[in-house]
Amino acid sequence: MSNGLDAMVRLEAVSRFYGDVLGVNRISLEIGPGITSLIGPNGSGKSTLMNLIAGLIQPTSGSIRVLGVAPRDSETLFPQLGFCTQYEAFPAGANGYGWVRQNLLLHGYSRADSEAMTEAALARVGMTALARRKLDGYSKGMRQRIRLAQILAYHPRLLILDEPLNGLDPLARAEMAALFRSLAGEGKTLIISSHILHEVEAMTDRIILLRHGYMAGEGGMATVRDSIAEQAPQWLIRCSRPARLAAMGLEGLSPEGRPLLQQAQIFARPEPALLLRTQAPAAFFQALNQWIAQGEIEVETITPADDDLNAVYRYLIGSEEAI
Repeated sequence: MSNGLDAMVRLEAVSRFYGDVLGVNRISLEIGPGITSLIGPNGSGKSTLMNLIAGLIQPTSGSIRVLGVAPRDSETLFPQLGFCTQYEAFPAGANGYGWVRQNLLLHGYSRADSEAMTEAALARVGMTALARRKLDGYSKGMRQRIRLAQILAYHPRLLILDEPLNGLDPLARAEMAALFRSLAGEGKTLIISSHILHEVEAMTDRIILLRHGYMAGEGGMATVRDSIAEQAPQWLIRCSRPARLAAMGLEGLSPEGRPLLQQAQIFARPEPALLLRTQAPAAFFQALNQWIAQGEIEVETITPADDDLNAVYRYLIGSEEAI
């Protein structure tokens, strides 16, 4: 959570209902500069939360401040805010260059400034050579880039991006992720919703997990993973005698009387290994050191098997829900 002094977005006990249908419920959070990723299954409240922050809908209860103002103060907020929704709408017959330029003119910039700002924004998203082609001939990825150019052109402080990597090929996704990191390095605040978990993990500063309109977890990757007290962490140990190690771990007890292992799965191929869960890692690894010293087992590598966003998502959200 932001320290409050540099919070660009602040929500306090925010709820939003659509009649009897829950959008989000009692969300309190602060978002500062950098990249914050919203993760959750369909219907979890991601779009509702972004629309609330952007001022497109109002909360049923609670308060929101964005860049120091209430989102309903659109005249003050909108020049500082760039929002790419998951929906597209382009004027018939327009090309990419003209669409970006026209939006700048509507923002009140002069013709000369609009043209210079358009060229700079198109160059930043790699669309200079294609900008004068008709929008209706663009691929999904090209449309994503031109929409991003449209909001980058007027240099907003806060960017809200709903599925910005959707439709891009792997190289283009990597380029966009690098651009987002560059924007964060300039002090901008980015709020990103995405289904591409491993790429979100690689570029994000903070994760907010949503489920059924509630926050299921938030913080950095390590913070969110460490908060799951009821889930025994998983480890993958490549060793000489995985069956022997499993037997010793399942039979052994910690000083508090807790089993050293809760679960163990043996793999013979491509090389001997043991996938295990333990809620007493300190005691287990102390015992493991003793078994190694006694010659009971030889260990090649020990790596965490669930220290990633996919594992955290499964723990907090549930693998049965679509993301």
